[in-house]
Amino acid sequence: MIASARESILAGENTVIGIDDAHLLDQLSATLVQQIAVDRAGRIVATIRSGESVPDAVTSLWKDGYLQRLELQPFTKQESIVLIQSVLGGTLEGLSADVMWESSSGNPLFLRHMVEGALEAGTLAEVDGVWQWRGPTVVPSGLAALLESRLNRAGDDVINALKLLALCEPLDIDALCELAGVEAVDTAEVQGLIRIVHDDPDIINARFSHPLYGDVIRRRVGTALARKLRGRLVQVLRDRDLSSPASRIRLAQLYIGSDQEVDTDLLVAAAKDAIFLSHLPLGERLANRAFERGGGLRAAALLSRALLWQGRPAQADEILTRFDPADLDELQLVQWGIPHLSNLFWSMNEVARAHEVMALLRGRVTHPSLQLIVEATASALAVHENRIGEGLVTAERVLADPSAPKQAFEFAAFTAGLAMPVAGRGGDFEPIAARCRAEQKATDGMIRVMVRYCDVLALTYMGELDLADQRVAEYAEFSSAGQFQGWAIAKIMAGLVATYRGRFPQAVSSIEQALAALAAEAPLPWRLPARLLLARAYAALGSIDQAERVLEDAKEHRGRSVALHDPQLVIAKSWLAAAKGAQRSAVELALAAADCARDAGQFAVEAEALHHAARFGDGTVASRLAAVGERVDGPVVPLYARHAAALASGDGRALDAVSVGFEGAGLLLSAADSAAQAALLHARTEQRRATTESSARALRLAELCGGATTPAIRSAARPLPVTSREREIVALVAEGLSNREIAERLTLSVRTVEGHLYRACTKLDVTDRDELAKVVQQDSGR
Repeated sequence: MIASARESILAGENTVIGIDDAHLLDQLSATLVQQIAVDRAGRIVATIRSGESVPDAVTSLWKDGYLQRLELQPFTKQESIVLIQSVLGGTLEGLSADVMWESSSGNPLFLRHMVEGALEAGTLAEVDGVWQWRGPTVVPSGLAALLESRLNRAGDDVINALKLLALCEPLDIDALCELAGVEAVDTAEVQGLIRIVHDDPDIINARFSHPLYGDVIRRRVGTALARKLRGRLVQVLRDRDLSSPASRIRLAQLYIGSDQEVDTDLLVAAAKDAIFLSHLPLGERLANRAFERGGGLRAAALLSRALLWQGRPAQADEILTRFDPADLDELQLVQWGIPHLSNLFWSMNEVARAHEVMALLRGRVTHPSLQLIVEATASALAVHENRIGEGLVTAERVLADPSAPKQAFEFAAFTAGLAMPVAGRGGDFEPIAARCRAEQKATDGMIRVMVRYCDVLALTYMGELDLADQRVAEYAEFSSAGQFQGWAIAKIMAGLVATYRGRFPQAVSSIEQALAALAAEAPLPWRLPARLLLARAYAALGSIDQAERVLEDAKEHRGRSVALHDPQLVIAKSWLAAAKGAQRSAVELALAAADCARDAGQFAVEAEALHHAARFGDGTVASRLAAVGERVDGPVVPLYARHAAALASGDGRALDAVSVGFEGAGLLLSAADSAAQAALLHARTEQRRATTESSARALRLAELCGGATTPAIRSAARPLPVTSREREIVALVAEGLSNREIAERLTLSVRTVEGHLYRACTKLDVTDRDELAKVVQQDSGR
């Protein structure tokens, strides 16, 4: 039979034989392949899965040099992401990509089955254009059968050890040996099913050699056996060191699903730990079980906080309203009142009711430490209502008190971190941020994440963009899909710095992912500043429809609780007007934002808004920028002032020099605008070489910003002989407005509008409104 098959193959020419899974060949087939290779009767391409038993006849093919052996390496993370996104046809969330890559270890086969199983189970779903992984890994039947075949050869004792590990990974090797026996653990390691790692100098843990083995093993464990095994694990682990959050969380999770009596105090402590780690779904589960087991107000406060952060205010409020404040002592009143008023203020937009709860706390709480917690919270309310000065005075008083409890310090740090940067005092926040970075334990992990955001905000407003990027990288360490809220705020940090740098495609990617991750049943307040940045990024890229969509979505945030962001909302609108070609309106909106910021004490934002007005062509803000620059920390506002002064004096050379300064500071689009404005000034004085050089510089910098376009860049690239008012009126014509509607919007007479249109048509040699609109639209890149 072998001879006959061999002769048939020899009869052909240029025969290529492909063998998938050659380790599965029976002895006769393996011998046939070996003879074909020895006789050079055909070219052989064979695949063998690592870790499998291979027939000797096949092994000899590469050992004796008949075939070349190539070890296929796992995919890198980036290669895995490219593969997954090509299959999904969309963007994969960064945190989900991390989790999927770690779970698959870059194995293409495992990765494929993971994606298919997750899609089928609904744990991988598209939210606002971003694919997110939420929930446990799902191993489809095809992959499970593949892994089962290897596990079946392990033996019962090894499988029992693996079942224990599957319910508690990682697991201290001594504990695993105590429960499963040294020989079983050793055999599992030798067979490559587990690996022994030093997670700490004093801790040696057992882990699965591949994460998917744990998922397959768990399929073999029913409810009754799982309860019994978890009970055995609890008995061994509860007397060990529980000083770390990970050890407390692991033991609490084992208790919940075991046959042992649950330790409610441990559940409360573990829920605190999970919230500290920003793992809100886990914190919710643990706090909910503690609350059900009689954990009282301690558990209720934790549960409500986890629900609040996840955008489920109705559930959070229902938990807290079960308690009557009249029955609570001072400590309990603070435990109840802070999450209750936070929910009312930030999630339910019930500002008046939130202040009623604050008044109740101020009226009844007399203990000095508890009073500091109340006052720190009050400062946060004040700053969000745009009462910057009042909020900062209170926050700084709490921060300066050496007896302030940790919760008071954290809330006050958060308040100062939002207020100091916009007030122009970013440098004053650095020692506060440094103290928070040094603190290894926080009462609320999400407050810690937000203080980190404030750190990046302060550095950005001061123009310390390189250090801001460094902080973003340091703050982006999240390893679980359950930490998606903290991860999303870290992505907003990245988008913030990218927006100010002019790296708009990067900003759009980061912020769109963050907004998708923050999708919830109620508007989460952190979506508003993210949306305002995103609208600016889209407008700078000329994506008018997208910018309008984002600003429309931002309307779900309203009222006193978000007044802090009012100036930035007007700035975003000014950028949208500029993108539409309404240059005069863009200037007016930027100046309005500056006035709004000044009135609230947001002097850094005032300076930024004045800078935008200058970039849009306003040459009147130089003296005001110079004055406000004396109140703002950092090197960036002096650059704004130099730019405005050069523009006001019509000094093209000075604008060129400022462009170089902006580029050196990392403000690429500001650099492009300054160069573009210099090109226009050079053109007026017929300095052709200078015009060409400045224009080329502006376009080069704009390209680095993802092809961004602004009024100055458009004019430098294709200058049209029309005024900014004529351009603005023509842009409104393009939107379909009549002359009367344009007059009403711009507060002009109809005759004035007609005069501007007539002069624009004459300059551009066109005969009607439609042709005029088409010419200006083409010049605007729309």
